[in-house]
Amino acid sequence: MTTHTARAVHQIARPDGFPAASDFAYVSSPVPEPQPGTALVENLLLSVDPYHRGLMDGGEGGFALNTPLEGRSVGRVIASRDPGLRVGDLVFHREGWRTHALVSLGRDGTRKLRGHAGVPLEAYLSILGGTGLTAYAALTRTAALREGEDLFVSAAAGGVGTATGHIARLLGARRIIGSAGSAAKAAHLTDVLGFDAAFDYHDGPVGEQLAKAAPEGIDVYVDNVGGEHLEGAIGALREFGRIAWVGAVSTYNGDRSPAAPRNLFEVVHKSLRLEGVLVRHHTNLQGELEDYLVPHLRSGRIGTDTTVVQGFEHTVDAFRGMLRGENTGKMLVRVGS
Repeated sequence: MTTHTARAVHQIARPDGFPAASDFAYVSSPVPEPQPGTALVENLLLSVDPYHRGLMDGGEGGFALNTPLEGRSVGRVIASRDPGLRVGDLVFHREGWRTHALVSLGRDGTRKLRGHAGVPLEAYLSILGGTGLTAYAALTRTAALREGEDLFVSAAAGGVGTATGHIARLLGARRIIGSAGSAAKAAHLTDVLGFDAAFDYHDGPVGEQLAKAAPEGIDVYVDNVGGEHLEGAIGALREFGRIAWVGAVSTYNGDRSPAAPRNLFEVVHKSLRLEGVLVRHHTNLQGELEDYLVPHLRSGRIGTDTTVVQGFEHTVDAFRGMLRGENTGKMLVRVGS
């Protein structure tokens, strides 16, 4: 064991709108000792995600104050009293936002990583992690994207958005259109990630920009934003189109957004289907996801698409930066050197 001190991020106040740095504290404590059935993990990579913001408001299922926050993480076992985990094993778990964690195999989604040769560690928290699994479930189960169909994805330069673009291309989508929060990100979508069209949603009404990018309409919409984006997508969808609703970042941080799109009844007129996507309902697809994507990661056809912030002491900065859209792809924190 390289250190006797563990550090964790605690939430110490409820955010009023956009989270402030003062809503959090870095707290030190002794490194815990594993008890029977547990293993001590030294975290290597942490994930900061949009869904964390909602949990910070408290309420049922929300984060408690003055305790370590939680999130997806990849770490290495450094001591174990869990018969299923050995020292040196790499594990995925949900005891993130801290340098060390006690985990138990199979509890709260803790699993030993398969360790695919030629696949970087960052992949297990991005394209092979919860973001990739969300995109895969949204496309293959919720929306059932078919070869030759046209897709629109909002917040397309984020973690779920970039994964959606990669997977949709592999599934044979005809045209893939994305929205992003800056001209640079829109250019990244088309020039680097291979989207057929992209636009900066600040440049005008989403519905108008989407109509120009997809004049013949779309078949599937993967929604990470809600609000005006959802309204615009409903307008562009063809009959029997499908909406996989992943998130609603437009409503985070107390932002005002319509309670429902003004054209919601078009769901009836067009016989559309709208269904929410929660990744915890699709964990049974993890092996299928890896079998499908690992060959493409090895070949270089797809990438991990991550923005990695160095240093545990910058975890809160990374989280706040992610909410401001400073990342391209999945925002991660590398704990050590």
